[in-house]
Amino acid sequence: MNANARELAAGFDIEKLTAEFYADPYPTYRALREHEPVKLMPNGSYFLTRYDDLLTAYKNIKLFSSDKKKEFAPKYGASPLYEHHTTSLVFNDPPAHTRVRRLIMGALSPRAIAEMEPNLVALVDRLLDNLAAKGDVDLIEDFAAAIPIEVIGNLLAVPEEERAPLRGWSLAILGALEPVIGTDAFARGNHAVRDFLGYLKGLVERRRIGPGNPERDVLTRLIQGEDGGEGDGERLTEKELLHNCIFLLNAGHETTTNLIGNGLVALAAHSTQKKRLIENPALIKTAVEEILRFESSNQLGNRMTTERVELGGVTMAAGTSVTLCIGAANRDPSQFSDPEKLDIGRNPNRHLAFGSGPHQCAGMALARLEGAIAISRFLARFPSYALRGAPVRGGRARFRGFLSIPSVVAG
Repeated sequence: MNANARELAAGFDIEKLTAEFYADPYPTYRALREHEPVKLMPNGSYFLTRYDDLLTAYKNIKLFSSDKKKEFAPKYGASPLYEHHTTSLVFNDPPAHTRVRRLIMGALSPRAIAEMEPNLVALVDRLLDNLAAKGDVDLIEDFAAAIPIEVIGNLLAVPEEERAPLRGWSLAILGALEPVIGTDAFARGNHAVRDFLGYLKGLVERRRIGPGNPERDVLTRLIQGEDGGEGDGERLTEKELLHNCIFLLNAGHETTTNLIGNGLVALAAHSTQKKRLIENPALIKTAVEEILRFESSNQLGNRMTTERVELGGVTMAAGTSVTLCIGAANRDPSQFSDPEKLDIGRNPNRHLAFGSGPHQCAGMALARLEGAIAISRFLARFPSYALRGAPVRGGRARFRGFLSIPSVVAG
């Protein structure tokens, strides 16, 4: 087994992933963590799999930059995808990152999120009623994917009748973030950015004419800035505004869909833990944290070194691209006891599913609330749900989730 693991680690290439890896990356992650935790890729980048190494990179933003202009230029060229991904919050360093994050966080305060709960419960219950009426369902299309689209749509106050294209745009744009993309995925991603920008320009114009409540309407808050549009408070440029609206939908959509879908599949496969949660619904908060650790919705992050740095005994030159493997770090036995086991009561659970440091996910409290309400109410309504055949994976390395989960919820 050790020889096989060593061979698996030695042959790993982020640009040549296998079908086996997409189905189950964790044996590869384990092999890399044990044998080549700071792994040099053929393209000159490094792939990190240890918890402590990721924490170092997350916390030291001066040595490990999130700015993607240098990395994305050869991948995207002068395209809409390049403009989008180099303008959005997540792929920028301070001060640009700080300005945008502060505006977004102002509308995602604990009070604002708490006030979303009744509407979120009502939304989930409506979806559960629809599932009960159908019996044979797809837990992604009919449930998990519908929740964050509505929540983010409400945050940006997108009219309900205009929300249909949002999921497709999001999937196309995020799909272009995979380590290697083909010409079709590149074209789909660029087309989605153009269409999304076109839609948002009209939405922003309408909101300028009729502003919403900046305490609840994120788009109004981003338009007006910190001081309601007066004085010398922070304001976003038109480009920053539009691309960060796209980012908000993308960041809040697929990762939360994956959290809910991954959780329901994991619980179906671990009947003891499923029974434990049904009998002890108060465990839902630790259960959500464990699902985030066990099957991290976002598996990979990226940084670039700004100067010569040593990590894990390896010296990297300035300008070196580094992949942070969240999925591997979240199963590192140096941090988590029995890490391959799903334990819905695990505590402590300092997983990195939301990153760490200044770039920690701005919407993590909202994602946790969505996951907790969706999974707990689903289990209360359908404790005997069962998968109908094998669920269909999304076929992506960066975002781990399902495209389809055929299931039976009746009975």
